[in-house]
Amino acid sequence: MEKFKHLLTFFGTMGAHPAAFLTVVAYAALWLVFQRDTFDWHGVATLATWMMTLFIQRSEHRDTQAIHGKLDELLRAAPGAESRLARLDDAEPEDIEKLRQSGRPTP
Repeated sequence: MEKFKHLLTFFGTMGAHPAAFLTVVAYAALWLVFQRDTFDWHGVATLATWMMTLFIQRSEHRDTQAIHGKLDELLRAAPGAESRLARLDDAEPEDIEKLRQSGRPTP
């Protein structure tokens, strides 16, 4: 189950990578080459939905990275702050949620 959780997190991160956009373009090109007769308005809508999903994912990833950078700097600058919390973003989302619910500040 741990490998599956890591894989899901990896795919979420890769959805924000510029290569994901190239994947959509390659998919559209292959669709046009091999199945031109099925590429209609439904196909355009499918590709547009996929691209918008990637745009949103990329924007959210950028915002999250900016917040993490700011918080990491605050943790480094604050005297007595737990520097281990700066590495909390390496944990899986379920582990972070458990940590937040427990109220303990150590990862």
